[in-house]
Amino acid sequence: MNEQFAAARRRFDAENSRDPNLENGRPRELLYAERLTGWVLKLCPDASEPLRLAARCQHICRWESPREKYPLTRAGYLKWRADLKLFHAEKSGAILREVGCDDEIIRRVQDLNLKKNFPADAEVRVLEDALCLVFLEFQFAPLAAKSDDEKMINALRKSWAKMTEAARAEALKLNFGDHEKKLIGRALAA
Repeated sequence: MNEQFAAARRRFDAENSRDPNLENGRPRELLYAERLTGWVLKLCPDASEPLRLAARCQHICRWESPREKYPLTRAGYLKWRADLKLFHAEKSGAILREVGCDDEIIRRVQDLNLKKNFPADAEVRVLEDALCLVFLEFQFAPLAAKSDDEKMINALRKSWAKMTEAARAEALKLNFGDHEKKLIGRALAA
């Protein structure tokens, strides 16, 4: 691990440690970055430094742009998501510049943050698989408990369609509750 990589990772973690939202007593976005990094490394043990950095900063400082600042419509949601991708890429780029990374590394991390060339880019595919797996492992059950079944089935179908066969195999190994298993069964049956 080179010095800039280590410094960037420390800075990303320091930024995400400021998240006032806690999950299991820890800053939510720091925990998210750790989970996403874990999945990236499980799917691609020899992941490049830019891919590992992109996983660490994919949601950097997300709490600074809450969903509630946008209209609670489908268009508002899509605008929020698009703005977030740009925010994360800009924030990651500034930190990478601070720690002395070269322009090529900065561009690559930002391209990964923005999911450019999906699905053609193999590293973007790994990152997208990891994002879907974090959703399924940690966010799906709580969201399903408070959401309409049809909405969840639609979300599952969209996630499944983006995932590679390797990621789908990993997803099917996850420990889901009965309700989640039924939703997955319905989503995959269609």
